[in-house]
Amino acid sequence: MRHWLRAGNPAGHAMVPAAARPVDTSHPTRVIGHGDPRGCTATAVVAAVAKGGIIAFDCGPAPVTIAMKVTAKIRNSVPHTVLDGGGLVTLSGGGARRILYMNTCDQAQGWTTSHCNDQSTPHLTVQNITFAGGNATGQKQDGGGGGAIFVRGGRLTVINARFTGNRCDSTGADLGGAAIRVLDQYHGLPVYVARSTFEGGTCSNGGALSGISVSWTILNSLFTGNQAVGRGANPARGGTPGGGSGGAVYADGNRFAIRLAGTVIRGSRANEGGGAVFFVSNDNTGELTIDHSRLTGNRNAGFETAGLPGIYFHSTGRPTITASTLSR
Repeated sequence: MRHWLRAGNPAGHAMVPAAARPVDTSHPTRVIGHGDPRGCTATAVVAAVAKGGIIAFDCGPAPVTIAMKVTAKIRNSVPHTVLDGGGLVTLSGGGARRILYMNTCDQAQGWTTSHCNDQSTPHLTVQNITFAGGNATGQKQDGGGGGAIFVRGGRLTVINARFTGNRCDSTGADLGGAAIRVLDQYHGLPVYVARSTFEGGTCSNGGALSGISVSWTILNSLFTGNQAVGRGANPARGGTPGGGSGGAVYADGNRFAIRLAGTVIRGSRANEGGGAVFFVSNDNTGELTIDHSRLTGNRNAGFETAGLPGIYFHSTGRPTITASTLSR
């Protein structure tokens, strides 16, 4: 299948580990469509995602947008789900709904262990696909957020994907992730994001990504024009609803690490702190590494760490920065 989608930072050359490389989908478990767009429906996507396995699309030779009528949900009894759009498929929330949901602690999706916040499966991989117009506004379960994708537990991997125009609630002290919100990953392993683009996202915090005590390894990716639009920071100042930090990336909690390598963050904005990245490790164990990356033109109306344009960092010491540019 011809791949039309070219996401991420083309100048990024960070090494991509095996865990963040595309899954072989040459022998899919199930295929959505029969060679033309007519079979590529939201109903088919929801049904396929509920069954899991390797999911491919056969919607014809041209790009296709599938308007999701409801959110597609991962069943917790399904070990692995790979959603591969072949570079031609856009899943659209139409500005009205979240697109994809996985939550190991949601009994409505099946209760599979007694330790839902630390189980190895499901493992969700999205690759060669676009998520547009997702909207999690009003979705409050487990703190809300995640306009395109919400994940709690298991594992998540994002490869060669584009996220555009996604959003979640505009206020909330700790609510975030216009594109992706993640709570808990198995044994604290990182969410891998490789060669992906995040643009035009809007949320209270984290105009692209948000995690609580979650590690991220972000490789050869591009963030542009994302916004954290809340007011009052976290904890919320008196008389405010809270939020407004992490124009692109919002990370809070205890033991976690973020690595940006071969990645560009530009033109993002925060009403409070960290126009590009907001990083708060409450127990001072968190580590932020920026390697061969460029963070430019990211503005915050409130606060940032001295000498780190676009970044608010709270942990022990300073971030590790190698061969990177941070500028206004």
